[in-house]
Amino acid sequence: MITSISLLLSLSTVAQAKDIALFSPDKNIKVTISDDAHANYSVAFKGEDIIAPSKLGLDYQNTHRMGPDFKIISQQSSSHDATWEQPWGEKQTIRDHHNATTVVFRHERDVTNTFSVTFKVFNDGIGFRYEVPEQKGLAKQINITNELTEFNVEQTNDAAAWWIPARDWNRYEYIYTESTLEQARHVHTPFTFKLKSGTHVSIHEAALVDYAGMTLKQGRSGMLKADLTPWSDGILVKKTGAFNTPWRTIQIGENAASLINSSLILNLNEPNKLGDVSWVNPGKYMGIWWGMHINENTWGSGEKHGATTAETKRYMDFAQKHGFSGVLVEGWNIGWDGDWFHNGDIFRFTQAYPDFDIDAIGAHAKKTGVKLVGHHETSGNVSNYRNQMEAAFKLYQKHGVEQIKTGYVADGGNIKRVDENGVAHYEWHDGQYMVNEYLYNIKLAAKYGISINTHEPIKDTGLRRTYPNWISREGARGQEYNAWGSPPNPPSHAAILPFTRMLSGPMDFTPGTFDMSFNGLGADTNRPQTTLAKQLALYVVIYSPIQMASDLPRNYEANLPAFQFIKDVAVDFKDSIAVAGEVGEFVAIARADRHSNDWYLGALTNEKARSLSVALDFLDNEKRYTAQIYRDGDNANWIDKPYDIVIEEKIVKASDTLTLNMATSGGFAIRFVAID
Repeated sequence: MITSISLLLSLSTVAQAKDIALFSPDKNIKVTISDDAHANYSVAFKGEDIIAPSKLGLDYQNTHRMGPDFKIISQQSSSHDATWEQPWGEKQTIRDHHNATTVVFRHERDVTNTFSVTFKVFNDGIGFRYEVPEQKGLAKQINITNELTEFNVEQTNDAAAWWIPARDWNRYEYIYTESTLEQARHVHTPFTFKLKSGTHVSIHEAALVDYAGMTLKQGRSGMLKADLTPWSDGILVKKTGAFNTPWRTIQIGENAASLINSSLILNLNEPNKLGDVSWVNPGKYMGIWWGMHINENTWGSGEKHGATTAETKRYMDFAQKHGFSGVLVEGWNIGWDGDWFHNGDIFRFTQAYPDFDIDAIGAHAKKTGVKLVGHHETSGNVSNYRNQMEAAFKLYQKHGVEQIKTGYVADGGNIKRVDENGVAHYEWHDGQYMVNEYLYNIKLAAKYGISINTHEPIKDTGLRRTYPNWISREGARGQEYNAWGSPPNPPSHAAILPFTRMLSGPMDFTPGTFDMSFNGLGADTNRPQTTLAKQLALYVVIYSPIQMASDLPRNYEANLPAFQFIKDVAVDFKDSIAVAGEVGEFVAIARADRHSNDWYLGALTNEKARSLSVALDFLDNEKRYTAQIYRDGDNANWIDKPYDIVIEEKIVKASDTLTLNMATSGGFAIRFVAID
């Protein structure tokens, strides 16, 4: 049921006004918008200054800038309180409760003289965006050369930050750095930091459409400035006529867990534009994938080719036996031979190698009820992919494919775009051109009833609300780095992701490695630096509506008791609650299955062993539950005893507290099954 209240609070001309105050519904967050010398804003939380006065505005090519000496001439404010439902997600129903104001700034000149900024203030943070009308001085083609937006962090003393570098060679796939805030020079968002007071803040953006991705560059201490990713010709953003920017977002919480419990990013996106999306199906899948990463198979054709008809059928049979909905197959199409990283010009998305019979695979999929999960690797040549995209979607639709994993493997700044004259240009993954290219892929896929799981993506900004077939994406170091990462993901990695990358949306991390010793155990090999119990915990902690069981079938057959949790765990939830955590240290998240009365709890730690007590007050007070517990054994540690796991059951209720030990880089996973 959806309810909505919208109230026009004021519409006034305030020629002499200098300051406008806007509060969150609970009054804890205060935003002040001012025209003192330069259009600016500031933010306070529970009386603590979070963002000091920070500039607003835009620069253009061949005309005046907007921001300096602009005056507030009017404002229009409103309040909104509504609930809306996700077709799938970590929460079924989301409350959108905010106060808003649109402030019009004007300059006393004849051209490029007006713009508006709309602010929305929620209990969990704020969002603001620029709204620029058509006007003299802005030509039909508008070239933005600078966005003046600042986030002037008031307190940098002893502030800790967790970040990855921006506009570097490897997109978003880095080990996170923990440092003082002052040491973060040029970073991607979400950018998360903790003030000395304990207040946690994360800066990001929402609804990134037809605009360049925003990174943050620090000048003077604490002065974070929007730094937009440019086109190959140096222009940041190209627009025509009136335009809006994406929302700039600041999530604020009194502790780390409160950041995870925020719905700010989703609430700043537009509602579903696709209509009936009952064809978007969350589920769990397996894949002809891990074997290539550990060198048992190859993507290219030959004796070790992984993507064969026989191997795909074998995986489908295993998936059917254990209740999985799909099998991903990588390497089936022409183009993988040789140095596939640089094969963007020669990939063919409808032509199979001779040992892969897609018609036979399609027939076997119907027989088993296990769908083929498609795969499109572009190696960064998006023009080659665009030219074949619709034919490829038609082929997959013919064979019952409902989901496709796309790939855009290329170094940062090396996406190949071929213009209408046949001239090649090289773009960034998060520049305006690619922002639009990724969304084109999503919209066209929807036409064929296909959902997309984007790897090497543009960062998530909540567009899954508007286009629910954008079902997951990568956008950080996932499990594959544990095969060959040199170094692999450290024990702290999965304890950082929920407070950084995961604030933006679901991630296809591909958990579930059971064999940790393919390169030998120890601390110095490429392998998952986790215990087995932590691998299970990842299915709850790192949310995705499509979860992969990433390991080889034989490794699951060798440990069916632990595999049972992967078979049981849900992927579509009624509610999700972060119950405890500290960035980079540990995290515990509880999730309620949307389609049963079951709850799931996942917790994990970094390299430190620790005991964690969790109150079970998220459970239904009227029910008792069987807690099916998968935890680290007494002798477990990630270095040489990762397989020591205890599987046990207890009867629990909402008034209970569970205290469990986690080994070094360990964790626990629990399924709560209602029994009355």
